[in-house]
Amino acid sequence: MQKNVLETIMGAVVLTVAGGFLFFAYKGSEVQVEDGYLVRANFSNISGITLGSDVRIGGIKVGSVTDLSLDAETYDAVAKMNIKNGTGIPKDSTASIVSSGLLGDKYIQITPGGDDAMLGSGDKIDYTQSSVNLEELIGKFMFSGGGVDKETTQETATP
Repeated sequence: MQKNVLETIMGAVVLTVAGGFLFFAYKGSEVQVEDGYLVRANFSNISGITLGSDVRIGGIKVGSVTDLSLDAETYDAVAKMNIKNGTGIPKDSTASIVSSGLLGDKYIQITPGGDDAMLGSGDKIDYTQSSVNLEELIGKFMFSGGGVDKETTQETATP
């Protein structure tokens, strides 16, 4: 009986310490719900984008990706983004999927257009550029001869 009480107390201490760690991890992660408006964009390839990925303008985070789905008619990937209130995006802006480095995380870069009218909640960004598949580019480079023209190489090799 004495052993069960000791095990119960130790279990309670472990759970309390684990709860404390979770609390401090949540506070340190700066996770917060922000007010904003929803904008969507269609991409033919959205590789590397996940829920919570950043949406940036000029390198500054202005929102995040809240939903990813597939358009049943066009088979395009649809990204819904929550943009912070107070951040106006012109209607003729473009959305691109870019990487923060050679092997870095991908995010959606919005390049503002020159239109005076701004996107509202539920509006769509019409001009998009999909994700570049690095493996596919490397494969094309390797199997195409690396850009070397075989005829030119043979002409210069024979005297």
